[in-house]
Amino acid sequence: LEDLNNGEALLPPDPKIRAHSRLWTDHVNRHVIPGFYRFLQEQDQGKQVEYAEELKTEISKLVDAADKNGPFFLSDKMSFVDIQIAPWVIRLNRVLKPYRGWPEPEPNTRWAKWVDAIEHNEHVQ
Repeated sequence: LEDLNNGEALLPPDPKIRAHSRLWTDHVNRHVIPGFYRFLQEQDQGKQVEYAEELKTEISKLVDAADKNGPFFLSDKMSFVDIQIAPWVIRLNRVLKPYRGWPEPEPNTRWAKWVDAIEHNEHVQ
């Protein structure tokens, strides 16, 4: 969008924050997405527990790197990182919850605030 001068930029203009965002989108692609599928496809219940914990750990790393106030990754506006994680946040609730018992976010946590912001964003809906 930045290159097309159409709509709000998804990456910040500051090079340091832009690089930070790109690193965390890479984290989603390398750790969250494979972890999601590993957990979903595993048939052994013991390994399901192990893979669920791994997925939670990778999501926690992302949440820890996010802006403390949010509700999105960088601020109160959706950014490139949010675009990367949004489909997987939706799938956690729509796929992993019924098939693998994925828990709801703990109320009043940073993760719960982010999930709620994604779920209720007009563009995501």
